[in-house]
Amino acid sequence: MDRMLYVAMSGAKQAMEQQASVANNMANVSTPGFRAQVNAFRAVPVVGEEAQTRAFVVATTPGADFSTGPITETGRELDVAVKGDGWLVVQTATGEAYTRVGNLQVAADGQLTTMGGRPVVGENGALVIPPGATATVGSTGVIAARGAGDPTVGVAEVGRLKLVNPPSTDLVRGDDGLFRMREGLQPADADPAVTVMSGVFEGSNVNPVEAMVAMIANARSFEMQMKSITTADTNAQSANKLLAYG
Repeated sequence: MDRMLYVAMSGAKQAMEQQASVANNMANVSTPGFRAQVNAFRAVPVVGEEAQTRAFVVATTPGADFSTGPITETGRELDVAVKGDGWLVVQTATGEAYTRVGNLQVAADGQLTTMGGRPVVGENGALVIPPGATATVGSTGVIAARGAGDPTVGVAEVGRLKLVNPPSTDLVRGDDGLFRMREGLQPADADPAVTVMSGVFEGSNVNPVEAMVAMIANARSFEMQMKSITTADTNAQSANKLLAYG
């Protein structure tokens, strides 16, 4: 009976861990640019002296869903969304990181940042908007700044967004929700084929209906495993009684 207990225990434990991942997806349904975490179960054979007739279950997160989220039109000039595949680059304490969050803003010091305050990286470094100027973003990522009263033609170019498109297999999600290159790989180079749309932003690609169904399925799986544990305990008690009065 102890084998049944261990198998059921591993199933219940992994169902709880996967439920936490699905709950995180559900909590980020409204987070701009969020990429859903992909979850899966896999069987791990129990290695021992006996025949390999049993297997534990392990919950894995093999990656993320990189499909494009819904595009919402805002009309705001500093809201951008990457067309198709590709990423915006932001600066963090540990180096460059990649995001699809395109609702940008100008910080007090003039630097272009995300709404979370992370500096946006340009192809030639930081992007700084002159005081009092209005910034616009072109389809190729070129940032133009026009001061109050300046003509609409011949506006000054501040720089160009660094847009990258590394293979999805080379990316890993960090605890901060940003993606980075796997350990040992160099930062991705700018890709001129990546373009953006302005006046819009990309929403989360989490499907709330699918996430809710997954939460219900995980809850049912956990209940089933707990029932198996209870059954194993009941069988063990019955066996003990037979041995005691046999």
